[in-house]
Amino acid sequence: MRIRFYALLVALALAACRESQAVAPRPAGTPGVHVQGNQLVDSSGRPVRVRGVNRSGAEYACAQGWGIFDGPSDSASVQAIASWNANVVRVPLNETCWLGINGVAPAYAGDNYRRAITDFVALLNRAGLVVILDLHWSAAGTAIALGQAPMPDRDHTPEFWRQVATTFKGNDRVMFDLFNEPFPDNNSDTPEAWRCWRDGGTCSGMTFQAAGMQELVDAVRGTGASNVILIGGIEYAARLTQWLAYRPTDPLNNVAASWHIYNFSWCATQACWDSEAAPVAQQVPLVLGELGQDDRGNTFVDSLMNWMDARQGSYLAWVWDVWGSPLDLIASYDGTPTPYGQTFKTRFGS
Repeated sequence: MRIRFYALLVALALAACRESQAVAPRPAGTPGVHVQGNQLVDSSGRPVRVRGVNRSGAEYACAQGWGIFDGPSDSASVQAIASWNANVVRVPLNETCWLGINGVAPAYAGDNYRRAITDFVALLNRAGLVVILDLHWSAAGTAIALGQAPMPDRDHTPEFWRQVATTFKGNDRVMFDLFNEPFPDNNSDTPEAWRCWRDGGTCSGMTFQAAGMQELVDAVRGTGASNVILIGGIEYAARLTQWLAYRPTDPLNNVAASWHIYNFSWCATQACWDSEAAPVAQQVPLVLGELGQDDRGNTFVDSLMNWMDARQGSYLAWVWDVWGSPLDLIASYDGTPTPYGQTFKTRFGS
């Protein structure tokens, strides 16, 4: 999600080696998820729809130097999510915190950050929840990742994904969302933007070398990890116009498209969903990784969930946090829904 004014106010107020990485075992009794045609399926080939929430915090608290999560990350807080009949949680991550580089406070970076994320994923899996790990904040060079970049960086992002993939390979209840919301070529829907998206390198509107999505797919697969990979489109993951034409090659064909739509996004009409998203959904699984409405209503999110339900699609609401914003799903981390959140809780239970 782009950092909106109210979320920014709330959030701002408040080279580890791969060899040192412990591999997180797959929890017993949790069936895996993989791609078959245009569906996510379990190990028996049965279609799986993931519907759940985004649990924000681990992308910003560490970089700002005051924690790893924003709010509780214990078993009770995880059970509160599961009580909504959700079956997936998306966890945004910070590149510099995971890698422990560029001056992030050691208490919230490197081994400490990685251990906290690994433990949280294990809690979520034990509660029966699939986990999507999302690279949300990144930064090239010597900077700390304090916000969204237009593209992943070649300096650190391939190494980030090599480490994450090494940690979670063998656990196919974890999916990898390569980059939150790309907006290359000055946030344009152009051939140059899509070339940059796939191939990286020198791109218009950026002062750093971008890592393309193909490079990141290769980084993940080079570790031997077979986890599902999610790849968002351009213009903050709202546009899928050329997703199929520029789709990266995966030797395992285990890739899904990620899509982010809000009432204020590009492609916020059914006509656009039909023309841009539907063709992608006919070829690969379409996961609506972020869905929201910022006017305290529910008409928009209901209409988009209806559209996704008609296609047996997957979707995740933004956001399971208590920020005091119109996009808060909850009034408390015990799972008490806001009126906005109640819309999703009701839908997940249907």
